[in-house]
Amino acid sequence: MNFQESQPIFMQIVDYLKEEILQDKLKTDEQLPSVRELAVRLGVNPNTVMRAYERLTTAELIYMQRGKGYYVSNGAKKKILADRKRKLMSETIPQLVSEMNLLGINKEDIIAILSQQAPA
Repeated sequence: MNFQESQPIFMQIVDYLKEEILQDKLKTDEQLPSVRELAVRLGVNPNTVMRAYERLTTAELIYMQRGKGYYVSNGAKKKILADRKRKLMSETIPQLVSEMNLLGINKEDIIAILSQQAPA
């Protein structure tokens, strides 16, 4: 994993694990790597991984079983999808529309581009 300077590392780990859940690489009730194991794999301090796991636990995307480790919560994928959709609709699309207006791009231009990109 290549870390960017624009965002704290623990948040990049949170995003990475969310992606793993969305792509079904981590499924409901599947155990996550231990804090130490993931820290070694990513080349970061275990405290950084712990902060990421705490953030995911607070968001109820993962849960801890004492003495056993962390697991993916039931409904985690659904929560992540809902949050992503909300963010797309409330932040990304309004920013895109604003940029389109600044650049003089109209709806027809976007429809043409989207129809070229649409899956067959």
